[in-house]
Amino acid sequence: MKSILIKNTQVINEGKIFNADVLVKDGWIEKIAPTISANADIEIDGSGKYLMPGIIDDQVHFREPGLTHKSDLYTEPRAAVAGGVTSFMEMPNTKPAALTQELLQDKYDIAAQKSLANYSFFMGASNDNLEEVLKTNAENVCGIKAFMGSSTGNMLVDDPVTLDKLFAECPMLIATHCEDETTIRANTEIYKARYGEDVPISCHPEIRNVEGCLKSSSLAVELAKKHNTRLHILHISTADELALFRNDIPLSEKRITAEVCVHHLYFSSDDYETLGTKVKCNPAIKAASHRDALFPALLDNRLDIIATDHAPHTRDEKDNTYFKAPSGLPLVQHSLNIMLGFYQAGKISLERIIEKMCHAPAECFRVEKRGYIREGYHADLVLFDPKFNWTVQPNNIDYKCGWSPLEGATFQGRVSHTIVSGHLAYANGVFDESRKGQRLKFRP
Repeated sequence: MKSILIKNTQVINEGKIFNADVLVKDGWIEKIAPTISANADIEIDGSGKYLMPGIIDDQVHFREPGLTHKSDLYTEPRAAVAGGVTSFMEMPNTKPAALTQELLQDKYDIAAQKSLANYSFFMGASNDNLEEVLKTNAENVCGIKAFMGSSTGNMLVDDPVTLDKLFAECPMLIATHCEDETTIRANTEIYKARYGEDVPISCHPEIRNVEGCLKSSSLAVELAKKHNTRLHILHISTADELALFRNDIPLSEKRITAEVCVHHLYFSSDDYETLGTKVKCNPAIKAASHRDALFPALLDNRLDIIATDHAPHTRDEKDNTYFKAPSGLPLVQHSLNIMLGFYQAGKISLERIIEKMCHAPAECFRVEKRGYIREGYHADLVLFDPKFNWTVQPNNIDYKCGWSPLEGATFQGRVSHTIVSGHLAYANGVFDESRKGQRLKFRP
């Protein structure tokens, strides 16, 4: 593996920004110092740029196997790397769903051959696979995923006895999608009676409403407290749920943690008017008052992690009526840019962005030797130019689906280099696919 020396850069790490050189050898960060004089196979001038740890995105849907017409484990990791995401944790609702150890292993085998980024895959829980769930190895699988709300296939976990046993017996982190199924179904019938099949997209946050989110999240927290389970609630979207989470103890001591996604920070229900089903997702993007409440909770540590819930569909699939248009939007290539926009607007510091996108996922999931710029850690590194201005348009989108809800948006700041496990995977728009990413490992 080629050695890499990054010179004259500003390092963002562990709450500080400082000038340094960084030397990478054999996949590891060997040295961090004000000045390093060493011969390296690759030397990168970081003048005028920032060096940060690689982003760890703890929630993506890359659709392989079974749904590869819209994305796969080759295209989406490339897009992730172009956006500074060096490691991802992917969800089990593929076709077939990852509900057995054999099906879970199939996904790891595919990623080992195709993924440019480091990877892990959640084991899926259902109403009838607890025995399989309990076989999961906590040292090389990121966690268990439970859909406590509508999902595809056999992935809905809504049986009270099953849920209680899962939280009681699972020693691993359980990540939950929390929306109450009964609430959603009742609301759906109300709006169908009113509009038939032509329900306006603006009704989405009323069908998948605040009450449904709060009811399900509250149940998850109740079960976690009852059994002292490690619970991580994904994509919090309402102000009402924020009271469920603590900020009076360090992340390392929390048994219950929460994630916020970039689209719930960026969009509001006002955007349905212009973007329509392009921003249809679950849980729904809600009123601006909910969006605006999420940011203070992120900054005061009630919300621990920033992720994407990257969930691509084709343009044709999304360009449909309310009930036919699938939920989800592609974001993994642009999450850093969204957050840099918030930095430029004075809403968050660079140090806090790196904390929430790099350090916190590593701590929450106990990722082995990643998420920080430290000597002796895996060299997952991202160099970005904070002054580079560019506009999102189809010819610079790397998602297989070929579109983004951010098309036409101009951002200041762009990734120039991404190093994945010591390999320079991306440099100034060019990918080097001669090495693949690594399977993430975890401290039990």
